[in-house]
Amino acid sequence: MFQKVMASFGQGGATVDARILDRHVRPGGTLHGEVILVGGQLDQEVESLAVTLLARVEQGSEESTTDLPFQNVQLAGKELVRAGAQIKVPFEMQMPWETPVTTVFGKYLTGMAVGLQTNLNLARTVVDPQDVDAIPIEPVPAQHRILDAMTRIGWQFRDANLVKNRVDGVDQQLPFFQEITFTPPPAVANVFNEVAVTFLARPRDVQVVLDVQKRVRVLKGGGLGGRAQPRLGSFVVEYAAMGRTNWEQQIEGWLREVAKPRAIFD
Repeated sequence: MFQKVMASFGQGGATVDARILDRHVRPGGTLHGEVILVGGQLDQEVESLAVTLLARVEQGSEESTTDLPFQNVQLAGKELVRAGAQIKVPFEMQMPWETPVTTVFGKYLTGMAVGLQTNLNLARTVVDPQDVDAIPIEPVPAQHRILDAMTRIGWQFRDANLVKNRVDGVDQQLPFFQEITFTPPPAVANVFNEVAVTFLARPRDVQVVLDVQKRVRVLKGGGLGGRAQPRLGSFVVEYAAMGRTNWEQQIEGWLREVAKPRAIFD
């Protein structure tokens, strides 16, 4: 009886451990893995076994965070797990095209928290076993090309974050979007505070949104500007035609246009 009581609180009960078999995965690709289910000190009935993609996103004006599920795969329904048994459950998960990028050339981006959560629901238990593993998600070639262009023209990666919101004027599938933020090179540091790059990838292309924080030169109430105002720009990179454009020139040209003063308060 004591063993049953302890197992209901997760002690001596069944456990789960997910293993990601891919070195990395890309948006739109397939994540391969396996879940190792190990029986506890007594037989237990499994209600369900599932893996879920979780993203830590910012929400609200106070920038509080929450872990938001955005893809789920059920692996098993009701069945009995014998005490001490070890069961290996392979799985495949299709990554949404708008899945955030977490690594570039294997290096994790500061601020990113996207993981695979394994949920084991056991009958007659108070605490269900869970396991969360970080996922290395590399950019698709078109995304990588734009990130490379930003660094080639002197912008330095600062951090990345996920925002629970929608980007105006674009076809967005997930309820959040990623911002990869760069700080300006010295030549334009007096004009820009930062540029945030957002990717909305699709099967044949990716829409790139640039959110520029431009310094205000003169405040309407008087004095020199210390604030910044946002400017949005976007363009589409077709995968098949990606190599036909000099993206460094494209991005620099657009930023030069944004940098031009349009009024005394700009």
